[in-house]
Amino acid sequence: MKKMLVVAAMGAVMMVSGQAFAADGKKTYDTVCFACHGTGAAGAPKFGDKAAWAPRIAQGLPTLKTHALKGFTGKSGAMPAKGGRADLADADVSAAVEYMVSQSK
Repeated sequence: MKKMLVVAAMGAVMMVSGQAFAADGKKTYDTVCFACHGTGAAGAPKFGDKAAWAPRIAQGLPTLKTHALKGFTGKSGAMPAKGGRADLADADVSAAVEYMVSQSK
């Protein structure tokens, strides 16, 4: 019984810890992505600009995430891999893409 309680308590701690480290798309946008997506620098679609985002969103979320993670050069500009921040976790970049898309539909 004692072992079961210890295992249950450890599981609860791990769940809370996992939530604390979950990717935060808004935070990543606010600290990294806004530099280009807030101003339109390098042809970046501005945050919340539905017309600019529509053709990109139409490509699908997996494509947008790949472009953000690996970089992309298109007709209207360039997206450096991870916004030029190689130190960002893939999950943080993906969450930021999801956040920007959700605010631009």
